Amino acid sequence: MNIIFGLGMPGGWEWIIIGLIVVIFFGANKIPEIFKGFGKGIREFKDASREIKKEIEKESDSGSEKK
Repeated sequence: MNIIFGLGMPGGWEWIIIGLIVVIFFGANKIPEIFKGFGKGIREFKDASREIKKEIEKESDSGSEKK
């Protein structure tokens, strides 16, 4: 675990190298599709978490009304 903290977060040049590797492996045309998929996944996760939060609040409100 200490090894992870010792390495730290990548800096500016590291991000550039990582970006170049991604472009080489996936190609420039495929990258927008990948990020579009990430965006959809994040949106679905947020929607699901909002729905769960609403259900919990609804149950909490109905539970306090019964008393």
